[in-house]
Amino acid sequence: GIVLVAINPYEQLPIYGQDVIWAYSGQNTGDMDPHIFAVAEEAYKQMARDERNQSIIVSGESGAGKTVSAKYAMRFFATVGGSASETNIEDKVLASNPIMEAIGNARTTVNDNSSRFGKYIQIGFDTGYHIIGANMRTYLLEKSRVVFQAKNERNYHIFYQLCASASLPEFKDLGLSKCFDLSVHWW
Repeated sequence: GIVLVAINPYEQLPIYGQDVIWAYSGQNTGDMDPHIFAVAEEAYKQMARDERNQSIIVSGESGAGKTVSAKYAMRFFATVGGSASETNIEDKVLASNPIMEAIGNARTTVNDNSSRFGKYIQIGFDTGYHIIGANMRTYLLEKSRVVFQAKNERNYHIFYQLCASASLPEFKDLGLSKCFDLSVHWW
């Protein structure tokens, strides 16, 4: 398959709008500049032409922009699949991201919000190639972080969020108050 090497510019660029999506839609690989939308278009065309599942693998170092790249690919599928304004699948799938980040992200020496797990996002299409649903699964959670953190690194964000909220009345209702000794400060 095709390979795209992308660099996270750490700022919003005007190369991901609806007009750019439509510019890449229906184009052949190589007819346009390399772009996440070119990769998404090729997968979308092959899915429709061959009626076979397709995969896009987004890989990279911490802070490389993997989540953002996946988000742009989903936006492309939602737009060309005719469901962007109807169902907002991208928004629905990514709405779970803050919860997933709290459970699976931690501060590392490279990044304050580094994902310590992999994500597998499966998008379902109907016979007209419109998005009809999606689900997200996690894998390869870095379990060692629970019991050990390197110098200047932290456990998962959820641990500190639970500690910070341990004095709230809702916390007791969850049956977690006995799990935390508040005389020991971890944060």
